[in-house]
Amino acid sequence: MGIARKYNVGGVGFEVVLEEPFKAMEYSPEVMQRILTARGGGIGLDIRPTRAGDDVPHRTLIQERSEVIPGQGRYALDLSQFEPFFADSDQAPAFRLTLCQGLENAPSLGKLITHLHDQDPFFSIYEDEDCPRYVLDENPETGEHAAILAMSRDFREGTLYVKEGVRSYGVVFELSTALMIMYTYNSAAHSRLLIHASIVRTDGPGGQARIFLGKSGTGKSTHSRLWLENIPGAELLNDDNPVLGIENGKVTVFGSPWSGKTPCYRNVKAQVCAVVRLEQAPENKISRLQGLEAYASIIASSSAIRWSHAIMDNIHATAEKVVLGTNFYKLECLPNPDAAWLCHKTIQTDICK
Repeated sequence: MGIARKYNVGGVGFEVVLEEPFKAMEYSPEVMQRILTARGGGIGLDIRPTRAGDDVPHRTLIQERSEVIPGQGRYALDLSQFEPFFADSDQAPAFRLTLCQGLENAPSLGKLITHLHDQDPFFSIYEDEDCPRYVLDENPETGEHAAILAMSRDFREGTLYVKEGVRSYGVVFELSTALMIMYTYNSAAHSRLLIHASIVRTDGPGGQARIFLGKSGTGKSTHSRLWLENIPGAELLNDDNPVLGIENGKVTVFGSPWSGKTPCYRNVKAQVCAVVRLEQAPENKISRLQGLEAYASIIASSSAIRWSHAIMDNIHATAEKVVLGTNFYKLECLPNPDAAWLCHKTIQTDICK
């Protein structure tokens, strides 16, 4: 048995087991302070959403090479994006992922389900006796790949086999991708959806969250940044893949260790007062979304296992509760402060009705 770490994201617990030669990195006091701050729901870094064209910061809570404790070796993995979600609990995890070195140890792939080559990083999905197999970070020209994720039939046990020679930051990237996949398989049964969105909250702890949806490149991060720069009390909760769900009958959003290009890994939750679908437009205009339009917006932004009827049934049930439990809007907008103010004032007016 390797080194085991337990985490909890949005109420869904999971375990990561690092087999030799891999190990978890030790952190300097300044990095550990960021981790502890984020674990308590605070802001571990002075961050702004990373917009298209911005310089991309380091994607973990280690922001400078000088912050790394020397002498830890090439197999020490920077898991600082996950550490705010560390769970010191004896509760059985919803799923477990074991990290191993060597593609030659991976099981057979089985039959091809689909290639996902429309957006980098590319990967393919196979199935062997009802057990999913994911080929990760694949070169569609040569078929070469960096890792294989093999899951059990019930999706609760997974092993990630990483190609020997992949550098430590690449191993962490493959591990993060594999955990997102397994989280999607397992969280639906817990009324949780992993969604593609940017989230802001106003009025600090106890304040309500606004979820900004939209296709890649629409300007979700840009719009969140406009809120942070113009709307008093606005703060970022997550900038790419938060968790949405139902808790105590309320639509609630949770921070996660997956935040795209912006290192915002806050172990925090907030009740949702609005879901806003963004569309680029020559002028700013906002309208309410109802019924099927609202439902389609949340489904289109949710990570989903569309070939599994059981998982999709759970996803649809949670999405329906979300639509019934909060307000939905469509914001056609320019990337300017007026768009943020229009959105803010409209939502506030509806909340106060």
